[in-house]
Amino acid sequence: MVREFELPDVGEGVAEGEIVAWLVEEGEEVSEDQPVVEVETDKAVVEVPSPVNGSVEELHAEAGAVVPVGEVIIAFAVEDEETEATEAEPIEENDATGSGGETADRSAATDASDAKAADDGTASESPNRGSARVFAAPSARRMARELGVDIGHIEGSGPAGRVSTGDVRAAAGNGRRGGSPSGSTAAESETAEDEPEPVAESADVGGERPGDATEPQPEPGPGSGTGATSVEAADRDRTLAAPATRRVARELGVDLDRVPATEQREDEAFVTGEAVEQYAEAQQEAQEADAQAGSASGTEAEGEQPGERVPYRGIRRTTGQAMERSAYTAPHVTHHDTVDASGLVETREELKPVAAERGISLTYMPLIMRACATALQEFPYLNSSLDEESEEIVLKGEYHLGVAVGTDAGLMVPVAEDIDRKGLLQIASETNELIAKTRDRSISREEMRGGTFTITNFGAIGGEYATPIINYPETAILGLGAIEERPVAVDGEVVARPTLPLSLSIDHRVIDGATAAEFTNRLEEYLEEPRLLLLD
Repeated sequence: MVREFELPDVGEGVAEGEIVAWLVEEGEEVSEDQPVVEVETDKAVVEVPSPVNGSVEELHAEAGAVVPVGEVIIAFAVEDEETEATEAEPIEENDATGSGGETADRSAATDASDAKAADDGTASESPNRGSARVFAAPSARRMARELGVDIGHIEGSGPAGRVSTGDVRAAAGNGRRGGSPSGSTAAESETAEDEPEPVAESADVGGERPGDATEPQPEPGPGSGTGATSVEAADRDRTLAAPATRRVARELGVDLDRVPATEQREDEAFVTGEAVEQYAEAQQEAQEADAQAGSASGTEAEGEQPGERVPYRGIRRTTGQAMERSAYTAPHVTHHDTVDASGLVETREELKPVAAERGISLTYMPLIMRACATALQEFPYLNSSLDEESEEIVLKGEYHLGVAVGTDAGLMVPVAEDIDRKGLLQIASETNELIAKTRDRSISREEMRGGTFTITNFGAIGGEYATPIINYPETAILGLGAIEERPVAVDGEVVARPTLPLSLSIDHRVIDGATAAEFTNRLEEYLEEPRLLLLD
């Protein structure tokens, strides 16, 4: 049988993901938990594993496609779950009747009767559900055993009452562990090749999601079934169709729930293969017409310039959306200053050989991070966030510093934790590792969360001052210019000294300009004389 797999939510509330690369090909054998695809979402690339043992039947999305969470991305050919479940889980004997249990060749008529009763809501609850036929995937049965849940007492949410792993988890959470049943599960009838199968409400056969009523709804053409009681609108809850029709819909990329019904069977909409083909043809014609209209309007558009168009998505779009939210939420004010970096340069030169002996590359960043963490302890409002819903300023008790890293895909911000509790060489080692993992795209989502203050070093590329955008919901960000020799007045004389330009952006709702200046002054003291950091 074919098992369709939808793109899961690989993060907290992620709405979509970009298919970076497929790790398998059609026809390839796969095992459960084997990585099958790399998906980029919310600044991270994650590997999505196979949920089953089997072979790859079809890849529903190409590399580079942006797919909504919940849309089918791959189909697996697996052994019939019903047969596998029967072999793996012997049916228990009926203690009440002593009948010896139900045999595997129970009549299809009895199955259909049970399924009809479940659909009508008339199936009776019975404490002896173990004697009835329970339809569940092997993974659901395995989970039920691990969680100590009686699978016979679970009401399945799948087609014909099939029990899923989600149903098992819900039952475990509700405390249904072998006690009284929550309701009976409908038996699933044996479906022949030419008998219609109901399409589940959440099915997404052709990659289109129910509710997106954007495609034209064609009227049934000749031969589409004149005996139909009505032509139903798109986005039905349930649709009956033969397996062959479902295959046609899958091949043509058509959602059966959006095809006008041609017949009514058992109070459900029934769709034929011919109706699917007509619907697909109408869709194709509408898309071609839209493309021609769009091309014509684009040619006539005033001010539009020809040029290469690069998709705005992935990390760059995620970063852009975060910056947009920050810029239009927090009123930004930027404080600029310059530090005499002579002491910073000297300290680094002294410590570089010591760090090199331990295999650590020492840059200026760990020194600046340690200075920031020390100064933030004295000015906690720069290490905070604003809870707008409760109207409270949250002063963070930790000092987790994010370091902005430019990559080919866009800006990413790994977070080095507990900077106030670590030595200089430990900060350097951990920060170097985070930056390397960010650039080779192996960093995890967890390593980019929980920051309380961010540092961005645009001086590494060149430049002195900027107006950094705050990494929302933080309330401050420090921008570093290039350390270069610049003219400095010393004892009435102009001399060349290495200086470090600073650009501190603050959320003016939380931080006053005077507080920002005071913080910068204290930071300058630590940077001009880094040995002061050893006193803490």
